[in-house]
Amino acid sequence: MTAQSIRDAALFHFAKDGYEGASLRAIADEVGIKKPSIYAHFSCKDDLFLHTLAFAFQEVQRHILEYFRDHADMPLEHRLKGFLTWFEQEYHAHASARFMLRNCFYPPLSLYSEVMDLVYPFIDGMERALTRLLQRALRDGDLLPIPAEQAAIAFMTFLDGITVEIIYGSSRRYQRRLEAVWPVFWHGIHHLNEEARSVVPEGDSSS
Repeated sequence: MTAQSIRDAALFHFAKDGYEGASLRAIADEVGIKKPSIYAHFSCKDDLFLHTLAFAFQEVQRHILEYFRDHADMPLEHRLKGFLTWFEQEYHAHASARFMLRNCFYPPLSLYSEVMDLVYPFIDGMERALTRLLQRALRDGDLLPIPAEQAAIAFMTFLDGITVEIIYGSSRRYQRRLEAVWPVFWHGIHHLNEEARSVVPEGDSSS
């Protein structure tokens, strides 16, 4: 139980102050233990940081899955755009999202490789999940034939681009970019639909 309490306190402090600014003493004080007691559960500050970051990724992943499960009855366009609005709200509401997202963009240099070992599987997993979502939409007739993986990567690139405003900008700037880019993205998906439908099969005698 103490290890979990230490991790929860560390999550708050790392999300608030970053790797460099977070103090093991402050984390220990919040839990109600002495600083050396942390080492009974975590070998060093790096170990605590990485364990806490891995937990943050798991929490964010769980919340994302819950979002898509809870909004499964929405039209695909509303579900995807709603996710982008929800994602900003998640960042402000949960330390796990703030901690995770800030380290995706600005990991500690001394732990860069270790952090990227968490970041890339998370991103790849999201792309695979989005690809499956789009493939289901194709099967159900909610979307005309498009390359599902391409559309999933495009969506993640869109998310990556506007997420900068969550960290360095403001909610107003985030929403402004979302509203400006979303119609272009959604039109692009339908443009791919039209291209896919207009391709004449090889050997078609009508050509």
